[in-house]
Amino acid sequence: MSTWLGAMRELSAAATSAAGLAELLGQVATTARALLGFDFCGVLIPDDESTRLVVAGWSGLSEDYVNRVNGDRPIRLDGGAPSARAFHSAQSVTIRDITADPEFTPWGGAAQEQGYRALISVPLIAGGRTLGTLNGYYMPVHTFTPTEIERMTLLANHAAIALTSADRLEQLRTLNDELRAQRDALARSEEIHNSLLAVTLRSGGLEGVADALSNLIGRPVLIEDPLHEILAVAGNSDSLPDSAVRTENAPGHDGSSRPMRSADGSFLVSSPELDGELVARIWFPDGAHEPDPMTVRAVEHASMVVSLELLRERTAAEVEQRLRGELLSEVLGETGGLPEAVLRRAQLLGHDLSQPHDVIVARIDRPAGAPDKLLRQRIFGSIADLAAGQRFRPLAANIRDDVVVLWPRAMPVPGGDEGSAAAVAAAIHGALARMAGGIEVTVSGVTPGQQTYAEAYRVVKGALSIAVAARRTNTVVTLEDLGVAGLLLQLDDPALLTAFAARTLGPLRDYDRAHGTELVSTIRTYLAYNQDRRGAASALHIHPNTLTQRLQRAEALCQVTLADPAVVLQFATALTVDAVATGR
Repeated sequence: MSTWLGAMRELSAAATSAAGLAELLGQVATTARALLGFDFCGVLIPDDESTRLVVAGWSGLSEDYVNRVNGDRPIRLDGGAPSARAFHSAQSVTIRDITADPEFTPWGGAAQEQGYRALISVPLIAGGRTLGTLNGYYMPVHTFTPTEIERMTLLANHAAIALTSADRLEQLRTLNDELRAQRDALARSEEIHNSLLAVTLRSGGLEGVADALSNLIGRPVLIEDPLHEILAVAGNSDSLPDSAVRTENAPGHDGSSRPMRSADGSFLVSSPELDGELVARIWFPDGAHEPDPMTVRAVEHASMVVSLELLRERTAAEVEQRLRGELLSEVLGETGGLPEAVLRRAQLLGHDLSQPHDVIVARIDRPAGAPDKLLRQRIFGSIADLAAGQRFRPLAANIRDDVVVLWPRAMPVPGGDEGSAAAVAAAIHGALARMAGGIEVTVSGVTPGQQTYAEAYRVVKGALSIAVAARRTNTVVTLEDLGVAGLLLQLDDPALLTAFAARTLGPLRDYDRAHGTELVSTIRTYLAYNQDRRGAASALHIHPNTLTQRLQRAEALCQVTLADPAVVLQFATALTVDAVATGR
Protein backbone atom coordinates (compact mmCIF):
# COMPACT_ATOMS: atom_id res chain seq x y z
CA MET A 1 0.00 0.00 0.00
CA SER A 2 2.81 2.40 0.87
CA THR A 3 4.28 1.79 -2.58
CA TRP A 4 0.99 2.77 -4.21
CA LEU A 5 0.60 5.88 -2.02
CA GLY A 6 4.15 6.95 -2.79
CA ALA A 7 3.57 6.49 -6.52
CA MET A 8 0.34 8.51 -6.36
CA ARG A 9 2.11 11.33 -4.52
CA GLU A 10 4.78 11.40 -7.21
CA LEU A 11 2.15 11.61 -9.95
CA SER A 12 0.35 14.43 -8.13
CA ALA A 13 3.63 16.31 -7.66
CA ALA A 14 4.48 15.87 -11.34
CA ALA A 15 1.04 17.18 -12.34
CA THR A 16 1.62 20.44 -10.44
CA SER A 17 5.24 20.89 -11.50
CA ALA A 18 6.64 22.66 -14.53
CA ALA A 19 7.01 19.32 -16.34
CA GLY A 20 5.61 19.11 -19.84
CA LEU A 21 2.77 16.84 -20.97
CA ALA A 22 5.07 14.25 -22.58
CA GLU A 23 7.12 13.95 -19.38
CA LEU A 24 3.98 13.53 -17.25
CA LEU A 25 2.51 10.86 -19.55
CA GLY A 26 5.81 9.01 -19.54
CA GLN A 27 5.76 9.01 -15.73
CA VAL A 28 2.19 7.62 -15.76
CA ALA A 29 3.34 4.73 -18.00
CA THR A 30 6.41 4.08 -15.83
CA THR A 31 4.29 4.07 -12.64
CA ALA A 32 1.75 1.62 -14.12
CA ARG A 33 4.52 -0.71 -15.29
CA ALA A 34 6.20 -0.65 -11.87
CA LEU A 35 3.03 -1.09 -9.78
CA LEU A 36 1.25 -3.67 -11.92
CA GLY A 37 4.20 -5.63 -13.32
CA PHE A 38 3.59 -5.06 -17.04
CA ASP A 39 6.36 -5.75 -19.48
CA PHE A 40 5.46 -2.57 -21.41
CA CYS A 41 3.08 0.35 -20.85
CA GLY A 42 1.79 3.21 -23.00
CA VAL A 43 -0.53 6.21 -22.68
CA LEU A 44 -2.58 7.08 -25.77
CA ILE A 45 -4.37 10.40 -26.32
CA PRO A 46 -6.30 11.86 -29.30
CA ASP A 47 -4.34 13.87 -31.86
CA ASP A 48 -5.11 17.55 -32.61
CA GLU A 49 -7.81 16.60 -35.14
CA SER A 50 -9.35 13.98 -32.79
CA THR A 51 -9.29 11.42 -35.59
CA ARG A 52 -6.84 8.92 -34.09
CA LEU A 53 -5.07 7.91 -30.89
CA VAL A 54 -1.32 8.44 -30.64
CA VAL A 55 1.18 7.00 -28.17
CA ALA A 56 2.22 10.12 -26.21
CA GLY A 57 3.93 8.51 -23.20
CA TRP A 58 5.46 5.05 -22.72
CA SER A 59 7.68 2.79 -20.66
CA GLY A 60 9.56 -0.22 -22.05
CA LEU A 61 8.28 0.26 -25.62
CA SER A 62 10.86 0.89 -28.32
CA GLU A 63 11.05 4.14 -30.29
CA ASP A 64 10.62 2.13 -33.49
CA TYR A 65 7.37 0.60 -32.23
CA VAL A 66 5.99 3.97 -31.17
CA ASN A 67 6.88 5.52 -34.53
CA ARG A 68 5.26 2.65 -36.47
CA VAL A 69 2.02 2.85 -34.48
CA ASN A 70 1.84 6.62 -34.70
CA GLY A 71 2.91 6.79 -38.35
CA ASP A 72 2.48 3.62 -40.42
CA ARG A 73 -0.31 1.92 -38.43
CA PRO A 74 -2.37 4.72 -36.85
CA ILE A 75 -5.08 3.78 -34.35
CA ARG A 76 -8.12 5.51 -35.82
CA LEU A 77 -10.87 6.52 -33.42
CA ASP A 78 -13.50 5.36 -35.90
CA GLY A 79 -11.89 1.88 -36.13
CA GLY A 80 -12.12 -1.33 -34.10
CA ALA A 81 -8.75 -1.30 -32.33
CA PRO A 82 -8.88 -2.23 -28.60
CA SER A 83 -7.76 1.27 -27.57
CA ALA A 84 -10.45 2.90 -29.77
CA ARG A 85 -13.10 0.61 -28.27
CA ALA A 86 -12.00 1.44 -24.72
CA PHE A 87 -11.97 5.16 -25.54
CA HIS A 88 -15.52 5.23 -26.97
CA SER A 89 -17.11 2.73 -24.56
CA ALA A 90 -15.40 4.13 -21.44
CA GLN A 91 -14.89 0.48 -20.46
CA SER A 92 -11.77 -1.63 -20.09
CA VAL A 93 -10.86 -3.85 -23.06
CA THR A 94 -8.61 -6.91 -22.58
CA ILE A 95 -7.04 -9.31 -25.09
CA ARG A 96 -5.65 -12.59 -23.75
CA ASP A 97 -3.79 -13.38 -26.98
CA ILE A 98 -3.50 -10.81 -29.78
CA THR A 99 -2.73 -13.51 -32.33
CA ALA A 100 -6.25 -14.88 -31.78
CA ASP A 101 -7.95 -11.47 -32.21
CA PRO A 102 -8.60 -10.71 -35.92
CA GLU A 103 -9.25 -6.99 -35.22
CA PHE A 104 -5.67 -6.65 -33.98
CA THR A 105 -4.20 -7.88 -37.27
CA PRO A 106 -3.06 -4.37 -38.52
CA TRP A 107 -0.76 -4.06 -35.49
CA GLY A 108 0.25 -7.71 -35.30
CA GLY A 109 3.61 -7.19 -37.03
CA ALA A 110 4.62 -4.31 -34.77
CA ALA A 111 3.44 -6.23 -31.69
CA GLN A 112 5.43 -9.31 -32.71
CA GLU A 113 8.57 -7.20 -33.14
CA GLN A 114 7.98 -5.58 -29.76
CA GLY A 115 7.34 -9.04 -28.29
CA TYR A 116 3.98 -8.88 -26.47
CA ARG A 117 0.94 -11.23 -26.73
CA ALA A 118 -1.59 -9.86 -24.17
CA LEU A 119 -2.83 -6.31 -23.55
CA ILE A 120 -5.31 -4.31 -21.53
CA SER A 121 -6.63 -0.86 -22.46
CA VAL A 122 -8.33 1.23 -19.75
CA PRO A 123 -9.94 4.63 -20.45
CA LEU A 124 -8.61 7.73 -18.68
CA ILE A 125 -11.80 9.41 -17.44
CA ALA A 126 -12.09 12.67 -15.49
CA GLY A 127 -15.12 14.92 -15.10
CA GLY A 128 -17.19 12.67 -17.34
CA ARG A 129 -14.76 13.15 -20.24
CA THR A 130 -12.47 10.50 -21.73
CA LEU A 131 -8.96 11.91 -22.06
CA GLY A 132 -7.26 8.84 -23.57
CA THR A 133 -6.31 5.27 -22.61
CA LEU A 134 -3.73 3.62 -20.39
CA ASN A 135 -2.44 0.41 -22.02
CA GLY A 136 -0.52 -2.44 -20.38
CA TYR A 137 1.25 -5.25 -22.31
CA TYR A 138 2.46 -8.73 -21.29
CA MET A 139 4.93 -10.72 -23.35
CA PRO A 140 3.23 -14.13 -22.74
CA VAL A 141 -0.43 -14.96 -23.18
CA HIS A 142 -2.23 -13.67 -20.09
CA THR A 143 -5.77 -13.80 -18.73
CA PHE A 144 -6.59 -10.56 -16.89
CA THR A 145 -8.39 -11.11 -13.56
CA PRO A 146 -11.05 -8.75 -12.18
CA THR A 147 -8.59 -7.66 -9.49
CA GLU A 148 -5.98 -6.73 -12.08
CA ILE A 149 -8.59 -4.81 -14.10
CA GLU A 150 -9.78 -3.00 -10.95
CA ARG A 151 -6.24 -2.02 -9.95
CA MET A 152 -5.52 -0.83 -13.51
CA THR A 153 -8.75 1.18 -13.51
CA LEU A 154 -7.87 2.75 -10.14
CA LEU A 155 -4.47 3.79 -11.44
CA ALA A 156 -6.03 5.11 -14.67
CA ASN A 157 -8.51 7.25 -12.72
CA HIS A 158 -5.75 8.77 -10.63
CA ALA A 159 -3.69 9.36 -13.76
CA ALA A 160 -6.68 11.07 -15.41
CA ILE A 161 -7.02 13.40 -12.42
CA ALA A 162 -3.30 14.17 -12.65
CA LEU A 163 -3.65 14.90 -16.38
CA THR A 164 -6.62 17.20 -15.73
CA SER A 165 -4.68 19.05 -13.05
CA ALA A 166 -1.70 19.40 -15.35
CA ASP A 167 -3.93 20.63 -18.17
CA ARG A 168 -5.58 23.24 -15.95
CA LEU A 169 -2.21 24.31 -14.63
CA GLU A 170 -0.98 24.72 -18.20
CA GLN A 171 -4.09 26.76 -19.03
CA LEU A 172 -3.37 28.91 -15.99
CA ARG A 173 0.23 29.40 -17.12
CA THR A 174 -0.98 30.34 -20.60
CA LEU A 175 -3.52 32.75 -19.14
CA ASN A 176 -0.84 34.31 -16.94
CA ASP A 177 1.44 34.68 -19.96
CA GLU A 178 -1.39 36.35 -21.88
CA LEU A 179 -2.15 38.67 -18.97
CA ARG A 180 1.52 39.60 -18.68
CA ALA A 181 1.64 40.23 -22.44
CA GLN A 182 -1.46 42.42 -22.19
CA ARG A 183 0.05 44.25 -19.23
CA ASP A 184 3.25 44.84 -21.19
CA ALA A 185 1.21 45.94 -24.22
CA LEU A 186 -0.75 48.42 -22.11
CA ALA A 187 2.46 49.75 -20.58
CA ARG A 188 4.02 50.03 -24.04
CA SER A 189 0.87 51.67 -25.40
CA GLU A 190 0.96 54.18 -22.55
CA GLU A 191 4.62 54.86 -23.32
CA ILE A 192 3.73 55.47 -26.98
CA HIS A 193 0.87 57.76 -26.01
CA ASN A 194 2.92 59.73 -23.47
CA SER A 195 5.90 60.07 -25.80
CA LEU A 196 3.86 61.47 -28.69
CA LEU A 197 1.64 63.53 -26.37
CA ALA A 198 4.77 65.19 -24.97
CA VAL A 199 5.75 66.20 -28.52
CA THR A 200 2.33 67.76 -29.05
CA LEU A 201 2.31 69.60 -25.71
CA ARG A 202 5.72 71.14 -26.24
CA SER A 203 4.89 72.00 -29.89
CA GLY A 204 7.74 69.84 -31.09
CA GLY A 205 6.43 69.89 -34.66
CA LEU A 206 7.01 67.18 -37.23
CA GLU A 207 10.70 66.90 -36.30
CA GLY A 208 9.66 66.04 -32.75
CA VAL A 209 7.17 63.45 -34.01
CA ALA A 210 9.83 61.84 -36.22
CA ASP A 211 12.34 61.71 -33.32
CA ALA A 212 9.79 60.21 -30.93
CA LEU A 213 8.63 57.58 -33.44
CA SER A 214 12.20 56.64 -34.35
CA ASN A 215 12.99 56.05 -30.67
CA LEU A 216 9.81 54.02 -30.16
CA ILE A 217 10.29 51.63 -33.09
CA GLY A 218 14.09 51.59 -33.15
CA ARG A 219 14.33 52.52 -36.84
CA PRO A 220 15.06 55.74 -38.78
CA VAL A 221 11.99 57.66 -39.92
CA LEU A 222 11.27 60.05 -42.80
CA ILE A 223 8.10 62.14 -43.12
CA GLU A 224 7.23 63.65 -46.51
CA ASP A 225 4.28 65.48 -48.02
CA PRO A 226 2.24 64.02 -50.94
CA LEU A 227 4.52 65.83 -53.42
CA HIS A 228 7.56 64.05 -51.88
CA GLU A 229 8.95 67.15 -50.15
CA ILE A 230 10.76 66.06 -46.95
CA LEU A 231 9.08 67.43 -43.82
CA ALA A 232 11.18 65.71 -41.13
CA VAL A 233 13.90 63.06 -40.73
CA ALA A 234 15.10 61.18 -37.64
CA GLY A 235 17.81 58.54 -37.32
CA ASN A 236 20.33 57.33 -39.88
CA SER A 237 19.31 58.93 -43.17
CA ASP A 238 21.49 56.47 -45.13
CA SER A 239 18.85 53.80 -44.40
CA LEU A 240 16.03 55.95 -45.79
CA PRO A 241 14.87 56.24 -49.43
CA ASP A 242 15.82 59.19 -51.61
CA SER A 243 13.33 61.25 -53.60
CA ALA A 244 13.48 59.05 -56.71
CA VAL A 245 12.86 55.86 -54.71
CA ARG A 246 9.97 57.45 -52.80
CA THR A 247 8.38 58.76 -55.99
CA GLU A 248 8.64 55.42 -57.78
CA ASN A 249 7.70 53.11 -54.91
CA ALA A 250 5.06 54.98 -52.91
CA PRO A 251 2.25 52.50 -52.16
CA GLY A 252 -1.38 53.19 -52.95
CA HIS A 253 -3.48 54.89 -50.31
CA ASP A 254 -6.36 52.81 -48.93
CA GLY A 255 -7.54 55.28 -46.29
CA SER A 256 -5.75 53.43 -43.48
CA SER A 257 -2.72 54.62 -41.50
CA ARG A 258 -1.57 51.01 -40.98
CA PRO A 259 1.94 50.55 -42.43
CA MET A 260 1.97 49.17 -45.97
CA ARG A 261 4.93 47.74 -47.86
CA SER A 262 6.45 49.93 -50.57
CA ALA A 263 6.37 48.73 -54.17
CA ASP A 264 9.96 47.46 -53.99
CA GLY A 265 9.35 45.77 -50.61
CA SER A 266 12.25 47.58 -48.91
CA PHE A 267 10.27 50.02 -46.79
CA LEU A 268 7.08 50.33 -44.79
CA VAL A 269 4.89 53.39 -45.32
CA SER A 270 2.06 54.89 -43.28
CA SER A 271 -0.26 57.44 -44.90
CA PRO A 272 -1.78 60.07 -42.58
CA GLU A 273 -4.87 61.79 -43.94
CA LEU A 274 -7.27 64.66 -43.18
CA ASP A 275 -10.90 64.43 -44.27
CA GLY A 276 -10.02 61.60 -46.65
CA GLU A 277 -7.14 63.58 -48.23
CA LEU A 278 -3.61 62.20 -48.12
CA VAL A 279 -1.48 64.78 -46.28
CA ALA A 280 1.82 62.96 -45.65
CA ARG A 281 3.72 59.68 -45.79
CA ILE A 282 5.82 58.17 -43.01
CA TRP A 283 8.66 55.97 -44.33
CA PHE A 284 10.86 53.59 -42.32
CA PRO A 285 13.00 50.57 -43.31
CA ASP A 286 11.43 47.14 -43.42
CA GLY A 287 12.90 44.84 -40.78
CA ALA A 288 13.74 41.16 -40.99
CA HIS A 289 10.24 40.32 -39.71
CA GLU A 290 6.76 41.77 -39.98
CA PRO A 291 6.30 44.73 -37.61
CA ASP A 292 4.97 43.62 -34.24
CA PRO A 293 1.64 44.98 -32.93
CA MET A 294 3.38 47.61 -30.80
CA THR A 295 5.33 48.92 -33.79
CA VAL A 296 2.11 49.11 -35.79
CA ARG A 297 0.37 50.88 -32.89
CA ALA A 298 3.23 53.38 -32.54
CA VAL A 299 3.18 54.17 -36.27
CA GLU A 300 -0.61 54.54 -36.34
CA HIS A 301 -0.51 56.81 -33.29
CA ALA A 302 2.28 58.88 -34.85
CA SER A 303 0.26 59.07 -38.07
CA MET A 304 -2.62 60.61 -36.15
CA VAL A 305 -0.29 63.13 -34.47
CA VAL A 306 1.20 64.03 -37.87
CA SER A 307 -2.31 64.65 -39.22
CA LEU A 308 -3.13 66.90 -36.25
CA GLU A 309 0.16 68.78 -36.57
CA LEU A 310 -0.43 69.38 -40.29
CA LEU A 311 -4.01 70.44 -39.56
CA ARG A 312 -2.69 72.98 -37.05
CA GLU A 313 -0.17 74.31 -39.57
CA ARG A 314 -2.73 74.37 -42.38
CA THR A 315 -5.33 76.16 -40.26
CA ALA A 316 -2.81 78.81 -39.19
CA ALA A 317 -1.67 79.28 -42.80
CA GLU A 318 -5.24 79.55 -44.09
CA VAL A 319 -6.15 82.17 -41.48
CA GLU A 320 -3.01 84.15 -42.30
CA GLN A 321 -3.65 83.93 -46.04
CA ARG A 322 -7.24 85.04 -45.64
CA LEU A 323 -6.10 88.14 -43.76
CA ARG A 324 -3.42 88.87 -46.35
CA GLY A 325 -5.87 88.28 -49.19
CA GLU A 326 -8.35 90.74 -47.72
CA LEU A 327 -5.58 93.31 -47.25
CA LEU A 328 -4.23 92.87 -50.78
CA SER A 329 -7.71 93.13 -52.31
CA GLU A 330 -8.24 96.40 -50.47
CA VAL A 331 -4.84 97.72 -51.59
CA LEU A 332 -5.53 96.86 -55.24
CA GLY A 333 -8.95 98.47 -54.97
CA GLU A 334 -7.61 101.89 -53.94
CA THR A 335 -7.43 104.39 -56.81
CA GLY A 336 -5.30 106.87 -54.85
CA GLY A 337 -2.92 106.74 -51.92
CA LEU A 338 -3.37 104.05 -49.29
CA PRO A 339 -5.41 105.11 -46.23
CA GLU A 340 -3.74 105.19 -42.83
CA ALA A 341 -5.98 102.35 -41.60
CA VAL A 342 -4.74 100.09 -44.40
CA LEU A 343 -1.12 100.94 -43.61
CA ARG A 344 -1.67 100.07 -39.93
CA ARG A 345 -3.30 96.74 -40.78
CA ALA A 346 -0.39 95.94 -43.08
CA GLN A 347 2.07 96.84 -40.32
CA LEU A 348 0.37 94.39 -37.94
CA LEU A 349 0.78 91.63 -40.54
CA GLY A 350 4.48 92.41 -41.04
CA HIS A 351 4.27 94.59 -44.18
CA ASP A 352 5.45 98.18 -44.58
CA LEU A 353 3.26 99.48 -47.40
CA SER A 354 4.41 103.04 -46.76
CA GLN A 355 7.49 102.08 -48.80
CA PRO A 356 7.31 101.49 -52.59
CA HIS A 357 6.69 97.93 -53.78
CA ASP A 358 6.96 96.17 -57.13
CA VAL A 359 3.86 94.35 -58.39
CA ILE A 360 4.40 90.74 -59.44
CA VAL A 361 1.73 88.38 -60.81
CA ALA A 362 2.25 84.62 -61.27
CA ARG A 363 -0.07 82.25 -63.10
CA ILE A 364 0.41 78.58 -62.20
CA ASP A 365 -0.58 75.59 -64.30
CA ARG A 366 -0.95 72.81 -61.71
CA PRO A 367 -0.24 69.17 -62.58
CA ALA A 368 -3.25 66.87 -62.65
CA GLY A 369 -4.02 65.39 -59.26
CA ALA A 370 -1.85 67.84 -57.31
CA PRO A 371 -3.34 68.52 -53.84
CA ASP A 372 -4.63 72.10 -54.10
CA LYS A 373 -4.38 73.07 -50.42
CA LEU A 374 -0.87 71.70 -50.05
CA LEU A 375 0.29 73.34 -53.28
CA ARG A 376 -1.16 76.70 -52.25
CA GLN A 377 0.55 76.44 -48.86
CA ARG A 378 3.88 75.66 -50.51
CA ILE A 379 3.50 78.54 -52.98
CA PHE A 380 3.38 81.12 -50.22
CA GLY A 381 6.02 79.27 -48.21
CA SER A 382 8.39 79.45 -51.20
CA ILE A 383 7.79 83.19 -51.61
CA ALA A 384 8.33 83.77 -47.88
CA ASP A 385 11.61 81.81 -48.05
CA LEU A 386 12.93 84.30 -50.64
CA ALA A 387 12.56 87.07 -48.04
CA ALA A 388 13.94 85.06 -45.11
CA GLY A 389 15.80 87.18 -42.56
CA GLN A 390 14.16 90.45 -43.63
CA ARG A 391 12.28 92.63 -41.15
CA PHE A 392 9.34 93.23 -43.46
CA ARG A 393 7.91 90.62 -45.77
CA PRO A 394 6.38 90.72 -49.25
CA LEU A 395 2.58 90.76 -49.31
CA ALA A 396 1.36 87.74 -51.29
CA ALA A 397 -2.12 86.31 -51.78
CA ASN A 398 -4.41 84.65 -54.29
CA ILE A 399 -6.47 87.03 -56.42
CA ARG A 400 -8.82 84.84 -58.42
CA ASP A 401 -6.57 82.26 -60.15
CA ASP A 402 -3.37 84.30 -59.90
CA VAL A 403 -0.77 84.75 -57.18
CA VAL A 404 -0.20 88.47 -56.64
CA VAL A 405 2.88 89.71 -54.78
CA LEU A 406 3.79 93.20 -53.58
CA TRP A 407 7.57 93.03 -53.15
CA PRO A 408 9.40 95.79 -51.19
CA ARG A 409 11.53 97.60 -53.75
CA ALA A 410 14.40 98.07 -51.30
CA MET A 411 14.55 94.34 -50.53
CA PRO A 412 17.05 92.34 -52.61
CA VAL A 413 16.32 88.83 -53.83
CA PRO A 414 18.73 85.91 -54.17
CA GLY A 415 20.67 86.46 -57.39
CA GLY A 416 18.91 89.77 -58.13
CA ASP A 417 19.51 93.48 -57.76
CA GLU A 418 17.68 95.82 -55.46
CA GLY A 419 14.85 97.63 -57.22
CA SER A 420 14.61 95.30 -60.25
CA ALA A 421 11.07 94.02 -60.84
CA ALA A 422 12.40 91.63 -63.49
CA ALA A 423 14.85 90.12 -60.99
CA VAL A 424 12.08 89.69 -58.43
CA ALA A 425 9.86 88.04 -61.05
CA ALA A 426 12.71 85.71 -62.07
CA ALA A 427 13.40 84.73 -58.46
CA ILE A 428 9.72 84.01 -57.80
CA HIS A 429 9.47 82.03 -61.04
CA GLY A 430 12.45 79.88 -60.05
CA ALA A 431 11.15 79.27 -56.52
CA LEU A 432 7.66 78.27 -57.65
CA ALA A 433 8.86 76.12 -60.55
CA ARG A 434 10.94 74.02 -58.14
CA MET A 435 7.98 73.15 -55.88
CA ALA A 436 6.91 69.98 -57.68
CA GLY A 437 7.30 68.14 -60.94
CA GLY A 438 4.90 69.09 -63.73
CA ILE A 439 4.29 72.66 -62.54
CA GLU A 440 4.42 75.48 -65.10
CA VAL A 441 4.73 79.05 -63.82
CA THR A 442 4.39 82.24 -65.89
CA VAL A 443 5.41 85.43 -64.07
CA SER A 444 5.36 89.13 -64.90
CA GLY A 445 6.12 92.23 -62.86
CA VAL A 446 6.46 96.02 -63.01
CA THR A 447 7.72 98.87 -60.91
CA PRO A 448 4.66 101.13 -60.52
CA GLY A 449 6.41 104.51 -60.75
CA GLN A 450 3.65 107.13 -60.64
CA GLN A 451 0.94 104.50 -61.03
CA THR A 452 -1.26 103.27 -58.21
CA TYR A 453 -1.03 99.62 -57.21
CA ALA A 454 -4.40 99.07 -58.93
CA GLU A 455 -3.08 100.48 -62.22
CA ALA A 456 0.16 98.52 -61.96
CA TYR A 457 -1.81 95.34 -61.26
CA ARG A 458 -3.94 95.94 -64.37
CA VAL A 459 -0.80 96.33 -66.48
CA VAL A 460 0.93 93.21 -65.13
CA LYS A 461 -2.21 91.10 -65.33
CA GLY A 462 -2.73 92.21 -68.93
CA ALA A 463 0.86 91.37 -69.85
CA LEU A 464 0.47 87.94 -68.32
CA SER A 465 -2.81 87.30 -70.14
CA ILE A 466 -1.34 88.32 -73.50
CA ALA A 467 1.69 86.08 -72.97
CA VAL A 468 -0.44 83.09 -71.99
CA ALA A 469 -2.76 83.64 -74.97
CA ALA A 470 0.32 83.63 -77.21
CA ARG A 471 1.42 80.35 -75.59
CA ARG A 472 4.44 82.01 -73.99
CA THR A 473 4.20 80.14 -70.70
CA ASN A 474 6.54 78.82 -68.01
CA THR A 475 8.77 81.88 -68.25
CA VAL A 476 9.20 85.46 -67.04
CA VAL A 477 7.38 88.03 -69.18
CA THR A 478 8.33 91.73 -69.26
CA LEU A 479 6.51 94.59 -70.95
CA GLU A 480 9.48 94.98 -73.30
CA ASP A 481 8.99 91.36 -74.43
CA LEU A 482 5.47 92.20 -75.65
CA GLY A 483 6.51 94.97 -78.03
CA VAL A 484 3.63 97.22 -79.05
CA ALA A 485 1.26 95.36 -76.71
CA GLY A 486 3.56 96.25 -73.82
CA LEU A 487 3.41 99.92 -74.79
CA LEU A 488 -0.37 99.85 -75.14
CA LEU A 489 -0.74 98.26 -71.72
CA GLN A 490 0.84 101.33 -70.16
CA LEU A 491 -1.73 103.76 -71.54
CA ASP A 492 -3.62 105.39 -68.73
CA ASP A 493 -7.00 105.27 -70.49
CA PRO A 494 -8.10 101.77 -71.56
CA ALA A 495 -11.21 103.31 -73.14
CA LEU A 496 -9.10 104.53 -76.09
CA LEU A 497 -7.93 100.99 -76.72
CA THR A 498 -11.47 99.65 -76.49
CA ALA A 499 -12.74 102.20 -79.02
CA PHE A 500 -10.03 101.34 -81.55
CA ALA A 501 -10.67 97.60 -81.22
CA ALA A 502 -14.43 98.14 -81.48
CA ARG A 503 -14.13 100.05 -84.75
CA THR A 504 -12.04 97.34 -86.38
CA LEU A 505 -13.61 94.22 -84.93
CA GLY A 506 -17.14 95.53 -84.35
CA PRO A 507 -18.71 94.18 -87.59
CA LEU A 508 -17.28 90.72 -86.91
CA ARG A 509 -18.46 90.72 -83.28
CA ASP A 510 -21.97 91.82 -84.28
CA TYR A 511 -22.15 89.03 -86.86
CA ASP A 512 -20.86 86.44 -84.36
CA ARG A 513 -23.49 87.45 -81.81
CA ALA A 514 -26.30 87.38 -84.36
CA HIS A 515 -25.39 84.10 -86.05
CA GLY A 516 -23.45 82.15 -83.41
CA THR A 517 -20.31 82.12 -85.54
CA GLU A 518 -16.65 82.53 -84.54
CA LEU A 519 -15.22 84.99 -87.05
CA VAL A 520 -13.11 86.92 -84.48
CA SER A 521 -11.44 83.78 -83.12
CA THR A 522 -10.93 82.57 -86.71
CA ILE A 523 -9.06 85.79 -87.64
CA ARG A 524 -7.01 85.59 -84.40
CA THR A 525 -5.96 81.97 -85.08
CA TYR A 526 -5.27 82.68 -88.76
CA LEU A 527 -2.86 85.50 -87.86
CA ALA A 528 -1.31 83.50 -84.97
CA TYR A 529 -0.36 80.82 -87.53
CA ASN A 530 1.24 83.42 -89.85
CA GLN A 531 -1.64 83.18 -92.37
CA ASP A 532 -1.04 79.44 -92.85
CA ARG A 533 -4.53 78.25 -93.74
CA ARG A 534 -3.87 74.55 -93.19
CA GLY A 535 -2.25 75.13 -89.79
CA ALA A 536 -5.03 77.47 -88.67
CA ALA A 537 -7.74 75.08 -89.88
CA SER A 538 -6.12 72.22 -87.98
CA ALA A 539 -5.95 74.32 -84.80
CA LEU A 540 -9.63 75.21 -85.17
CA HIS A 541 -10.55 71.60 -86.02
CA ILE A 542 -12.25 72.63 -89.28
CA HIS A 543 -11.65 71.93 -92.97
CA PRO A 544 -9.41 74.42 -94.85
CA ASN A 545 -12.35 75.19 -97.17
CA THR A 546 -14.45 76.14 -94.14
CA LEU A 547 -11.64 78.45 -92.97
CA THR A 548 -11.53 80.11 -96.41
CA GLN A 549 -15.29 80.70 -96.31
CA ARG A 550 -15.02 82.32 -92.86
CA LEU A 551 -12.20 84.62 -93.98
CA GLN A 552 -14.18 85.66 -97.05
CA ARG A 553 -17.18 86.43 -94.84
CA ALA A 554 -14.95 88.59 -92.57
CA GLU A 555 -13.55 90.49 -95.58
CA ALA A 556 -17.06 91.17 -96.86
CA LEU A 557 -18.32 92.42 -93.50
CA CYS A 558 -15.35 94.77 -92.99
CA GLN A 559 -15.10 95.65 -96.70
CA VAL A 560 -11.38 94.85 -96.81
CA THR A 561 -9.09 92.19 -98.26
CA LEU A 562 -6.68 90.13 -96.18
CA ALA A 563 -4.29 90.11 -99.13
CA ASP A 564 -3.46 93.72 -98.21
CA PRO A 565 -0.56 93.82 -95.63
CA ALA A 566 -2.00 97.03 -94.15
CA VAL A 567 -5.30 95.25 -93.43
CA VAL A 568 -3.46 92.33 -91.81
CA LEU A 569 -1.53 94.81 -89.61
CA GLN A 570 -4.77 96.59 -88.70
CA PHE A 571 -6.45 93.34 -87.62
CA ALA A 572 -3.35 92.18 -85.71
CA THR A 573 -3.14 95.51 -83.87
CA ALA A 574 -6.87 95.49 -83.10
CA LEU A 575 -6.68 91.98 -81.68
CA THR A 576 -3.66 92.94 -79.54
CA VAL A 577 -5.39 96.09 -78.32
CA ASP A 578 -8.52 94.07 -77.56
CA ALA A 579 -6.47 91.64 -75.46
CA VAL A 580 -4.82 94.54 -73.62
CA ALA A 581 -8.08 96.38 -73.00
CA THR A 582 -10.03 93.34 -71.83
CA GLY A 583 -7.15 91.64 -69.99
CA ARG A 584 -7.55 88.45 -72.00
